[in-house]
Amino acid sequence: MQCSISVRTVDYLNPTDRADLLTILDMYARDPMGGGDELSPEVKARLCDDLAKFPGAMSWLAYSDGRPVGLLNAMPGYSTFKARPLMNVHDIAVIPSFRGQGVGQALLGALETYARKQGCCKLTLEVLSGNQGAQASYARFGFAQYELSALTGQALFMQKWL
Repeated sequence: MQCSISVRTVDYLNPTDRADLLTILDMYARDPMGGGDELSPEVKARLCDDLAKFPGAMSWLAYSDGRPVGLLNAMPGYSTFKARPLMNVHDIAVIPSFRGQGVGQALLGALETYARKQGCCKLTLEVLSGNQGAQASYARFGFAQYELSALTGQALFMQKWL
């Protein structure tokens, strides 16, 4: 079922936007798909100021009836093979009672519109293998596993904490 959704770009210096971004991101962080732990007070205190200073960082909030129901944070990257910029979805979160109602699709649509205007060649993201709902949503939007060829296989996302 679709609900009435509006999406707008986050102003990291606007107190309401800051509060809404942190509310949705903290909800996501507490979810098992976000790691299950709340954001630390230090992160909450610094995040919006840091994003405001981070070159190219962009965020969108989705609202239903004036209430924040979703968030997408994206960071720029660069494709050396295409010699063009790209945008990476760093976080996408929808409050549980609004999942499956088009919120994620609306947020991804806002990102795609922005990325096309910036001349980006692609959107990228990572998703947990156990998050079947998110995978289905991304596939509906047109995302697919990254693979150069069947011979070399699919790309894997890896990390090393510093």
